Amino acid sequence: MKSLWLLTTLLLCCIHVSFAQQSMNYQIAVRDGFDNDFFVTLSLDSKLDKEATLFQFASTAPGTYQTMNIGRYVHDFEVLDKKGRPLEFDRLSVNQFEIKKPKKVQTIQYRISETWDTKVKENPIYPMAGSSLEMDHAMISPHALIGYFLDYQTQPYGIELVVPEDWTIGTALKKEGRFYKADTYDHLVDSPILAGELTLADTLIDDTHVEIYTYSKNEVVDSRSLLNAMHGMLAASKAFLKYLPAESYTFLFHFEPQPPMPTGAWEHSLSSQYVFSEGGEAQDLEGIVHVAAHEFFHIVTPLNLHSEKVEHFNFIEPDPSQHLWFYEGVTEWGSLTLLLRDGKMSLETYLNNMSQKVQIDGFLDKSWSLKDLATRSYTAKGQQQFVNIYCRGALAAGLLDIRLLKLSNGERGLREVILELLAKYGKGKPFSEEQFFNELVEMTYPEIRTFIDDHILDNKPLPLKEYFAWLGIDYRAAGDGQPPRFFVKVKANEEQLKLRKIWMRNL
Repeated sequence: MKSLWLLTTLLLCCIHVSFAQQSMNYQIAVRDGFDNDFFVTLSLDSKLDKEATLFQFASTAPGTYQTMNIGRYVHDFEVLDKKGRPLEFDRLSVNQFEIKKPKKVQTIQYRISETWDTKVKENPIYPMAGSSLEMDHAMISPHALIGYFLDYQTQPYGIELVVPEDWTIGTALKKEGRFYKADTYDHLVDSPILAGELTLADTLIDDTHVEIYTYSKNEVVDSRSLLNAMHGMLAASKAFLKYLPAESYTFLFHFEPQPPMPTGAWEHSLSSQYVFSEGGEAQDLEGIVHVAAHEFFHIVTPLNLHSEKVEHFNFIEPDPSQHLWFYEGVTEWGSLTLLLRDGKMSLETYLNNMSQKVQIDGFLDKSWSLKDLATRSYTAKGQQQFVNIYCRGALAAGLLDIRLLKLSNGERGLREVILELLAKYGKGKPFSEEQFFNELVEMTYPEIRTFIDDHILDNKPLPLKEYFAWLGIDYRAAGDGQPPRFFVKVKANEEQLKLRKIWMRNL
């Protein structure tokens, strides 16, 4: 699957290195009278290579862990030469078109329906990872609109938006002339766009420029109120990580009275995209901050720390990384822990959150390991169990942190290991999919191998009682009609109090 596709791509890159770089410039147009359709045109400024016969729409996208098959939404697909004459093509599959004479291609154009209001029989796309189009706004996830030539995934891309002149446009992409520019197709997909009647607020967290764009249909919430609520979390994130690995970051919020379900958020390297209701969710700013803390922490995992399977994403066929526990579980742990350690969340609230995660884990299939949740995430059964990556995954990360602190006499927990990994890896420098566990053990302790084998690769019960006892916190499993609970011991011993204090620090 992925390895074969990646090898083919690398070989093609080697073959094509002598060719001139081709900028893939697209126009996305919104037209009156077509409320649910975008009009997309790719105009080429030079000839394609004769090998560039396959034009692909995404079957999935990074961080969604679901089958999307964007080709389902494509209509009126046309391939034209420089005189506007149609060229022959075959539709090989729902997502792939084969073009007969690529060297003659000047233009590709098609109509593509938004995902929110288009009914599909299976695999509905998460709202925050799809597209929406109304008279006063457009939400654009580039993979949901833009197809690409397989041979040109690593070429630069440009997006021109033809929308009402008075619309505000929010995106992490930088604009050059008429076009918003991306280095590659992967970079483009990593950069959602929100356009329309938006509010904007911004701030500086040290040297990182943070922008918040908000669409709220009935103006229930605006960017300034969101920024005021999130400012403490952003500062706590910087304190936890010691620095923010980004010069700028963009939050895109979309509020509707009754948005498609499920509502939530989707992370990107330099931005994140949110869909919430204007009802209870818009009033729960604390809840929004917690979600935003999770998505913002994704600037660490997987957006700076990830394996080659994420670095070179396979848009043709899902090929999941086994390290989903790290991408989502560690992120969920980090987003809660940074709030706890900066005083933005009480210990009681933190432990209640852990209790809820234990309870959800108890409702799900215990036979699934964290590795299973990762490698089977795209299957129907995997989707039913997927929420546990945020529960058992976060619990496992928290226990790993406690174990590391215990072994190092409080000197080095999971946070410190992450900072060391950030110094070694980052954008363009993925870690090894196969060797990452070995690397974690080598940079920590032999005991961590047992933890990985038992609680990530296997499905052995998490040692909640044993590990939290080291902090002077008592864990009681569910029973006698009571949910699982954590209690802070009033008479903890000196060693427990010392480790607990270190565990809650924020250096």
